[in-house]
Amino acid sequence: MSTEDRPVAPRSLAEALRARGDAALGALLRSRPDLITPVPTDLTQLATRAGTRASVVRALERLDRFTLQTAEALAVAADPAAYDELLGLMAGDAADPAVAAALPHALDALREQALVWGGDDRLRLVRTARELLAPSPQHPSPTGLGPTVQEATAGMSPGRIQEIVTTAGLPSTHDSVSAVTALAGLFGDRERMAALLAQAPADSLEVLERLVWGPPYGQVTADPAPRLRWLLDRGLLLPTAPGTVVLPREVALHLRRGLAHRTPEPVPPAVEAAAAHRPQVVDSTAAGQAYTALTTVEELLKDWDEGGPAVLRAGGLSVRDLKRTAVALDVPEPVAAFWVELAYAAGLIASDGEADERYAATPAYDEWREQPPAERWSVLVTAWLSATRTAGLVGGRDAKDRTLSALGPGLDRSAAPEVRHRVLALLAALPEGAAPDPDSVLARLRWERPLRGARPEDDLRGRLARWTLSEAELLGVTGRGALSAHGRALLGAPAAPAKSPAGGSSGPAEPSGPGDKLPVHHHHRPAPLTPLSPAEQAVASAAAARILAPLLPEPLDHVLLQADLTAVAPGPLERPLADMLGVLADVESKGGATVYRFTPGSVRRALDAGQTASDLHAFLAAHSRTPVPQPLSYLIDDVARRHGQLRVGAASAYVRCDDDATLGEILADKRAAALGLRRLAPTVLAAQADPAGLLEGLRAMGFAPAAESAEGDVLITRALARRTPPRSAPEPVPDGPPVPDDTLLAAALRAIRAGDLASTAPRKPGTGPAADGELPRTGSAETLATMQAAVLTGEALWIGYVNAEGAASQRVIAPVRVEGGFVTAYDHTADEVRTFPLHRITGVAELADDAG
Repeated sequence: MSTEDRPVAPRSLAEALRARGDAALGALLRSRPDLITPVPTDLTQLATRAGTRASVVRALERLDRFTLQTAEALAVAADPAAYDELLGLMAGDAADPAVAAALPHALDALREQALVWGGDDRLRLVRTARELLAPSPQHPSPTGLGPTVQEATAGMSPGRIQEIVTTAGLPSTHDSVSAVTALAGLFGDRERMAALLAQAPADSLEVLERLVWGPPYGQVTADPAPRLRWLLDRGLLLPTAPGTVVLPREVALHLRRGLAHRTPEPVPPAVEAAAAHRPQVVDSTAAGQAYTALTTVEELLKDWDEGGPAVLRAGGLSVRDLKRTAVALDVPEPVAAFWVELAYAAGLIASDGEADERYAATPAYDEWREQPPAERWSVLVTAWLSATRTAGLVGGRDAKDRTLSALGPGLDRSAAPEVRHRVLALLAALPEGAAPDPDSVLARLRWERPLRGARPEDDLRGRLARWTLSEAELLGVTGRGALSAHGRALLGAPAAPAKSPAGGSSGPAEPSGPGDKLPVHHHHRPAPLTPLSPAEQAVASAAAARILAPLLPEPLDHVLLQADLTAVAPGPLERPLADMLGVLADVESKGGATVYRFTPGSVRRALDAGQTASDLHAFLAAHSRTPVPQPLSYLIDDVARRHGQLRVGAASAYVRCDDDATLGEILADKRAAALGLRRLAPTVLAAQADPAGLLEGLRAMGFAPAAESAEGDVLITRALARRTPPRSAPEPVPDGPPVPDDTLLAAALRAIRAGDLASTAPRKPGTGPAADGELPRTGSAETLATMQAAVLTGEALWIGYVNAEGAASQRVIAPVRVEGGFVTAYDHTADEVRTFPLHRITGVAELADDAG
C-alpha cells in the first residue's frame, strides 16, 4: 500500500469520532447517555465532553473487570502504546492464551466507549482516564506499579544518576538523559536484569518481593541497612522523598514476568448451582410464596384501613410503628419494612396529607383488590423490579448518621433496578430448577462492575444482590432459590414449553443435595442483559401473570367449624367469606390452613357492625362443611341477648338501661370509678368520660353496651375505610440520564453531524476566524449584503447564530429569500427550511468552492 493510500491516523479523539459511522456513534451515545445531555453542537464538543472527569469516571465504573484491567495496563504503558506492548502487560512473558483471546474484545469495548482511540500501532487512553488510573504517590495505581525510572529520577542530581549507572555495571554517559535511558533499558532487558539480580543478596531480594505487587513505596532511614543500600546503589530502589523509596516500574515488571496485574481475569466467573429441583416443584413453591405475598400485603393494608401510623416529622415510620407492624404481620422487622416499602412502591399506600398526617391506603388499593390474584401479583412484582427505594437499608445510618426509617427519605439507590434484573438474568441462565450459590452470584457481579465494590463497606451492589435473592423468594419470583417459569417470563425470557403429562413419570427425581448432577432440560431463550423498557415490562408482566394464574390455589367457599369455638379454613377463602369471618372471629394462627377463634368480643364486633343473631346463625350454617357446634350457637345467642341492653349516648356521655339493678351493679363496681358515673334517673347514668371511652370501659367490665344516636336508635359501627386522596406511586430515581430511544438518537446524530459539517466546512481565505469553534463575526451591513448575494448565486454560507435562549451555534445555510429583517434558508444543520432573524446572526462567511 502506498503512502497516499494509507488511512490517516487520527490526531485527536474528535478526529477518531469523526471517522466513525452512525452505528458506532449511536453505540457510544447509548452506552454513555450523559454525552447527549444536552446534545453537543458538533463532534469536537462531543469529544471534549467525553473527556470530562465526571463522564470518564462514570464510564470506568461501568466496565467489567478485564476491560478495566486493560485500561489500567494502558495507563502504565507508553503513550501512545503499541498493541504488542499492551498484550505483553496483560498476558505476561508466558503469553496466556485466554488473555490473548479476550484482549481484542476488551480493547474494542474501550474504543466503543471513547476511552481509547487510535490504531493498534498508536493506542491512546484519553487523558482524564490516564490521570485517574496512572500511578502517583497520592493515588497508587490499581496495578500496584510505581513510576518509571525516568519519572522517579526527575529530581535527582546528575552526579547521583551517574553513580547508579556505574554501580549497575553500565558505562557512564555525558548527560543524565542518556544515563536514565540506559538504566531503563537495563531494567527492561530480561537477560541482563536476571544477571544483575543473580548477584543480589537474598535479603535484598526479599525486600523486592514485598514491594513487587504493591504498594511500591517503602520507608528507609538516613543510614539504610546493607540490604537496602545494595538496591539503592543500583537504582533498583529510587528515592522519591526524604525517607521514602519506590520500586521503579521496569523493575517490578521484570519481577512480575511482564504482568501488569497479578491475576488477569479475562473470563467472568461462572454462576454455580448449589442445588437442583424439579421445575414443577420450583413453580408450585414459588406460586405458594406469591399467594402468601398477596395475603401479606392485604393484611398490612387491612391493618391500616382505618388510618395507619403517624408520619414522622422527618418522614417515614417510627421504630415503634414498624415493630407493631411486624408483630401484626408475624414477620421480622426487616421483612415488615420490605412489605411496607413494596406497598408504597406499588402506589397502594401513601400519606394522607392532613395536618395530623398518617399513612393510609390509596384509592388504587380498592382497584387492586378487585383484580384477579395473578394480576395483583403482577402489579407488586413490576413495582419491585423498577423501584429504586431499597428496604434493606432500613435501620441503617445515612451520611449524617441519622437512622433510615421505612417510608422515609434516603432509601433510594439508583443501581437497585439494574442489579435486580441482572441477578434474575443470571438465575435465568442456569438450567431450569437450579438454585444458585449466592457467593458465585456475588463474584460474577463484582467481575462485571468491580469499582462499585472496591471496599467491603462500599459494596452496595453485593448487598443489593443478596437482598434481591431473598426478596425474590418472598415474592414468589423464585422457589427454593431457583427461578420459576413465571419469574423467567417476567424478564422477557419465555418459559420453556410444558412437558406432556402423558407417558410415564412427571419428571426426574429431585436431587438430594448440591453434589447431585443437574437435570438436563430443553433450551430456552436467555433473559435480556439489560432491564426492559416500561412498555416491554408491561408485556412481560402480563405474560408472567398468565403463567402464574393456573398455579395459584382456588379460593374456597367454606370453613370447618369445631367444638372448641374455632373455625379452620383449609385454604384461601373467597373475599366475601374472608371479610365476614374476619369480623366475626379473630385469627389465631396462619399457615397452610388458617384458624379463627370465636370470642364474646368478636361476636359483639359482628353485632356492632349491624348483624343480628339470626344473620350469624344463617351465615355459619351456609358456609360450614361441619354442623354448627352447640357452644358456638350458645355464645352467639348469649352475646346477642345482652347486646344493646345498655345504651351509651352523648350528654357528656350517658348510660341508660331499663333494668335499674344493672345500673346499680355498674355503680357499685370499683372499676367504674374512672368513668365518673352518677345516677340521673332510675334508668340513666351520666358519665364524665366521652362516649367512646365509656363504651370501652363498660366492655372491659364485662358488659356489652351499644352506642345510640341522638334519636335513640342503635348505632351500627362499621369499620370506615380511610383513604388518602389519589396518589401516584413514587417515581424511581434514575441512575444518570436515561438511555436515548431510537428517535432521540437519530435526531441527535443528525444534529451532531450537521453541526460538525458547519464547524469543519472549509472557508474562503480571510472570511472566517482561524480558530475552530469560534463564531464568524461580521457587521450587519456586510451580513445583509452577503446574504442577498447568496440568494442570487445559490451558494451556501457559514453563519453564527444565537437563539432566543442565548445558546450559540454554527450552521451551514443556503439562503432563499431575504426580507423584513429575516432570512429564509435551507438549514443543512437541521435538514429543513427555516427563517432566521438577521439580528440574531453574529456573522457570515463564504464556504470554499470544494466544500461538501
